[in-house]
Amino acid sequence: MKANKEKSRSRVQPWRHQRRENTNIWRFALEIGLFAGLIWGGVKGLFFYMGFTSVLPGYLVEPFFKNSFLHSQAGYYVGWLSFIVLSILATILYVLAFRKLKGPGPGILYGIAWWGILFGVLGPLLDLIPSLRELSRTTIISEFCLYLLWGLFIGYTTAEEYTDERSREPNKAREQHALQ
Repeated sequence: MKANKEKSRSRVQPWRHQRRENTNIWRFALEIGLFAGLIWGGVKGLFFYMGFTSVLPGYLVEPFFKNSFLHSQAGYYVGWLSFIVLSILATILYVLAFRKLKGPGPGILYGIAWWGILFGVLGPLLDLIPSLRELSRTTIISEFCLYLLWGLFIGYTTAEEYTDERSREPNKAREQHALQ
């Protein structure tokens, strides 16, 4: 009887100790990208409306819509949606290429790299945003911090999912840890 109780106890583990080997890469990337876009796209819109940045929330879709539309409420939502799409694509790329990297550092560097690509190269090249010399210091700092935190969110969430060392512990060590 006592052995049966211990067996059933070892089968029911807290969510942190369940094995994560079967994580579907595509579903995980879509989920994290969606939430990264929702959260940080919302922060981006808030930054714009509070005056921390002069870059429109819909700057990614500027070639496809009139500027006056992007300044409207509907334009704000289109911009938010475009940031969600960017986040999903960036998360898929991160999960495929860097999912085994540990800690917050790679995610921070990933966010900084995206900021550099969008604000230093593609944005001015495609006329989505003015060059960095033409942007205010507040805009540059706000956007830099936003992309840094966005990359940290994507990178650290992915690292936690794919490099969680507790999931690799032997069953006996996990059972002892769960009983304590």
